[in-house]
Amino acid sequence: ADTADGPAPEERRSGGLGAWLRETVIIVVSALVLSLVIKTYLVQAFFIPSSSMEQTLLVGDRVLVSKLAPGPLDLSRGDVVVFKDPGGWLPETTAAPQPVWRQRTTDVLTYVGLLPQDSGEHLIKRVVGLPGDEVACCDAEGRVTVNGVPLDESYLAEGARPSEVDFTTTVPAGSLWVMGDNRQNSQDSRYKQGSPGGGSIPVDNVVGVAFVTVWPVDRWQLLRSPGAVFEEVPE
Repeated sequence: ADTADGPAPEERRSGGLGAWLRETVIIVVSALVLSLVIKTYLVQAFFIPSSSMEQTLLVGDRVLVSKLAPGPLDLSRGDVVVFKDPGGWLPETTAAPQPVWRQRTTDVLTYVGLLPQDSGEHLIKRVVGLPGDEVACCDAEGRVTVNGVPLDESYLAEGARPSEVDFTTTVPAGSLWVMGDNRQNSQDSRYKQGSPGGGSIPVDNVVGVAFVTVWPVDRWQLLRSPGAVFEEVPE
């Protein structure tokens, strides 16, 4: 008589393994797609490669950048923004050779947002002037002024002067005037006045606004816009 009443043990194990693999693939793919969507439209991680934003940001810090501004939210004076090099701001560098598999893995994980974007073609600075602003330095007390109002820039690195070069500029429409917090170690708008835009960067090049430092753990901090520094500046 036939006493078989179900799949053999080997078939049950095979079926269970297949179901586990399918579920694992679905979970991994879903996580990658979700990470890519978040990176593309909401938040992206970036790595700080230089000392130009000390003491606010240190070399090696990882920050999260909100992509809601510019866009649904407006940019403000004092925001710390990540932007794509408008041309000639970053020196040409040669990356150390890596095994092909490692480079491709890094590229994929960075693309989907699981690794922070490095400094390859991006910079991070603070917005000092919005479109139409007149930004100048220095007044009788050595301060930067915006629309004639002197700024007491509380975010500057310890010992840093507001600027070691004099300048006066009107920010073009659709552009921003950006400067590093560590002024004597920052190649920013002041030094690009001979470039298209007169040193200002296109708003369209802005990736987003840095809002939190997430790594190292002991450096965790919210990056709040210092609105009080600019509150007296007229529009």
